[in-house]
Order: sequence, then C-alpha cells, then structure tokens
Amino acid sequence: MSQDHTHKHSANSNSTKNIVYAFVLNLSFALMELVGGLLTNSVAILSDAVHDFGDSLSLGVAWYLQKYSQKRGDRFYSYGYKRFSLLGSIFISLVLAIGSVFIVQESVKRIIEPQQAHAPGMILLAIIGIIVNGAAVLRLKHGTSHNEKAVLLHMMEDVLGWIAVFIGAVLMYFFDLPFLDPLMSLIITAWVLWNVYRNLKNTVKIMLQEVPKSVNIEELEGRLLSIKEITSVHDLHIWSLDGENHILTLHVVVADETDSLTICNLKERVREITSSSGIDHITIEVERSGEADNCKYTNFCG
Repeated sequence: MSQDHTHKHSANSNSTKNIVYAFVLNLSFALMELVGGLLTNSVAILSDAVHDFGDSLSLGVAWYLQKYSQKRGDRFYSYGYKRFSLLGSIFISLVLAIGSVFIVQESVKRIIEPQQAHAPGMILLAIIGIIVNGAAVLRLKHGTSHNEKAVLLHMMEDVLGWIAVFIGAVLMYFFDLPFLDPLMSLIITAWVLWNVYRNLKNTVKIMLQEVPKSVNIEELEGRLLSIKEITSVHDLHIWSLDGENHILTLHVVVADETDSLTICNLKERVREITSSSGIDHITIEVERSGEADNCKYTNFCG
C-alpha cells in the first residue's frame, strides 16, 4: 500500500513539474512570437502568439489546480481534491475555443484583403517553434493526468501548426501566394477546435461519473462471482474522480452461515480483483442471504 502511495505521489509531483515546464516554454516563446509576428507581418504567427498567451494563462491555472488536486480529503471534500484538476482541463479548452473565434475573424479578413508576409522571417520562427514546442511534447508525452493530456494537446497543436507555417512560408518564399498565411491559420484553428471538443467531451463524461473505459463491468462482475463464497452481486457502481483514480461500491451476498473470518478473506480477494482492474478505492457491503431477501421488502437497504 505504501509503495502504491509513493508511486502516486511521485506521479503527481512529475505532473506538476511537467506543467510548469510547459508554462515557462510557452510564455517565453509567446513573447518571441509577438515580436516576430509584427516584424514579419504574418497573421498566422500573430494569431499563434495570442493563442500562446492564452495558453500560458491557462497553463498557470492548470498548474495551480494540479497542485490543489493533491490535497487529501477533509470535512469539505471527503474524497479529496483530485477532481479539481478537471477544472484546469475545462478552462484550457474554453480559452482555446474563445481565442479561436478571434483567429478565424482575422484570418477571413486577410483572405479577403491579402497582405504580403515576410517569408524568410516566418521560416526562421517556424524552425524555432518546432524545436521549442517539440521539447515540451517530449516532456509531456508520458503524462497520465487529464491536465497533462490537455497541455500535451496544446503542445502537439503548436508543433503541427509550426510545421504547417514552415511549409507555407517556404511556398510563399518561392511563389506569390499571400493567401496561404491566413489559410494556414484557419486550418490550424479547425484542428484545435476539433480537439477541444474531444477533450471537453471526455472531461464532461468523467464529471457525469461515466464508467471508466478501462473497466468492463460484466467481466468484473463475473470475476467476483467466481469467488465460491459469493452467491450474488448487486448495486455495483464504478466511476472516476479524475480519469485516473477510480472508485467502486458494491454489495456482495453470502450464505447465512458464513463466518466473520471467511468474510474478511473474501473482502481481501474482492480488493485484489478490483485493484487489478485499476480501481483504487473500494467500498464493500456484505449481506447474508436472509438479510438480502428481507431487504427487498424494506426501505432500509443501500
């Protein structure tokens, strides 16, 4: 148990460090982008600079909530504060969605009235952007928290965006194609909005206590019923606090003559089975057959 706790504490610590690392990189490069976008007259780069400033703000919030989520349970939140990390994921997604609206507006204006961008400067910034954001992706790709996944999404988006900017800038360098700059902005924005939708969808499902996709209820119930002392299982509920820490409550029915020692051993076997399915917190209610039958006709059963 202590080893498991140490592992989770280490994972939480790494998660926080990874988000801080991404925050510093993002904010530093956003400042560089702002200057570079003004010098090159590129709406794609300026749009990405605004987007990165929004990312930096949301990353700061994500870092705070990731730390906050490590607090243990108290009289206000008995399960602890792990679910608070989901708020960071939602906040980042909303910032991206709002920022994308302004990017689309500016890009459409530039398509209607094209302006020449400085292609060599765009190429240089694109190369730096790929290197900087690529470093953040490598740092975050092994992250497990929803916050880290949301942050990784931004970093991946930036890497792909800069690859697109690099290709577009090379084409503009050799050909007179000023419309490519705003067109790239629209393509990047469409990709961002699609992934924002997916991230919000998954986060909302967790908030609504969807059964974790990694857990098969029918298979789990079958494994529990394979324990010979258990005659039936009911009121089995599984949900997740934050996408990583899962919770299970269930009632198991045993024969009337089952003694206390057998029940203790049975509970331990149930915990072993559920733990192997990635479930961290388990609450087991044991009922004897006569008690379970009587409960069907009363209002006092769980």
